[in-house]
Amino acid sequence: MKEDFLHYLWKFSKFHTSELRTSNNESVTIQHPGQYLRPAGPDFFNARLTIGQQEWAGNVEIHVKSSDWYLHRHDQDAAYGNVILHVVWEHDAEIFRKDNTEIPVLPLKSYVSFETLENYRSLMFPKSWIFCEKQLAEVESFTLQHWLERLFFERLERKSQTIDVLLRQLHSDWEAVLFCLVAKNFGLNANGDAFLKIAQSIPFAIVRKESSETANLEALLFSRAGLLEPEKRDRYCVDLRSRSKYLSHKYSLGDTTLATVQFFKHRPDNFPTIRLSQLAALYGSKRQLFSEVIAAKSIKELYRIFAVSATDYWQTHYQFDRQTPRKSKSLSKAFIDLIAINTIVPMQFAYNKSLGKETEINLLMEVAAERNSVVQKFTSFGIEAANAFQSQSLLELKSEYCSKKRCLECAIGDALLKNNRTFA
Repeated sequence: MKEDFLHYLWKFSKFHTSELRTSNNESVTIQHPGQYLRPAGPDFFNARLTIGQQEWAGNVEIHVKSSDWYLHRHDQDAAYGNVILHVVWEHDAEIFRKDNTEIPVLPLKSYVSFETLENYRSLMFPKSWIFCEKQLAEVESFTLQHWLERLFFERLERKSQTIDVLLRQLHSDWEAVLFCLVAKNFGLNANGDAFLKIAQSIPFAIVRKESSETANLEALLFSRAGLLEPEKRDRYCVDLRSRSKYLSHKYSLGDTTLATVQFFKHRPDNFPTIRLSQLAALYGSKRQLFSEVIAAKSIKELYRIFAVSATDYWQTHYQFDRQTPRKSKSLSKAFIDLIAINTIVPMQFAYNKSLGKETEINLLMEVAAERNSVVQKFTSFGIEAANAFQSQSLLELKSEYCSKKRCLECAIGDALLKNNRTFA
């Protein structure tokens, strides 16, 4: 038995609530179970109960055993002085407050049905990937869809916290925040943190001033990525080194490599040279990028906005000093989909939230579902993502609920535990 299951039972009254009796045989009637508190202190705040003939308003503490009260030293903590009921699974000791007054104890063990316990054990029994994988197909479509929608917005809320941090660091400059996030996502998983560090090192006012000369933006980005090595004799590399030296002096930036980027295990089209050139081309061609992406309502609009290519040199190169057959290095629709999922929609959400507006979710319903191991696993269990909105929701479900064993806070876990049974 685990304490979080007892919290679940008490919060949602998942037990026979009629004829409840304390360990001293006093009747207990629940008018309101109280507000569930996660921080330190009693588990439920401001409950309303009738114990015996007396009505009470106060806090409820929950433990597996009565003696846990002493194990956790609540008898020495004034914060537990307003506890009016100690709810436990097993009663093994009388309980007293710090002032030595006795606290009524309600043992729940006798009031929870066998079916509820079996559902709980079945749900929590270790499986190969997630606890409920064999029962997922039993969940009603209505319940699942509403839960996925909530998960999607929970994911956006989490992502918006990162945006809030950047906003504070960048003095509420939304355009600068977008630049940093776009850079991070251009770097993908392997180079994302490095690209973010590089973008943060360049004041966005400089990006604005130099946006009319894409080669200058390339010089700033490439130099901070350590890609303009002195031994490279390629004419274009020499030109970028010269530009970087001039710009670093002009803006007092210093001539320092800030991050080491990775080529290893990347497909050539994802080489940092190509992605940084595309990033420079994007900001060299879009003077009002923030306004455009915030106003975008469809993925087609984003395909138009991000229709950029690496500069001409990179059409015949992947690295300096190594010429290759000409190949277009434009941003693919699949790559723009990733930018929409990981940058644009979170930015729209955070910006609209700052203005007190709601964010529409239609854009990601137009984007194909992500193809990764998590989404594929859910598909094998009968939960198939129809679009990126749903695949993002499933990623949130796995990372924030399944992996953290928060089954009792999950609508799917709740539905499986209920098993169409209710108690008066």
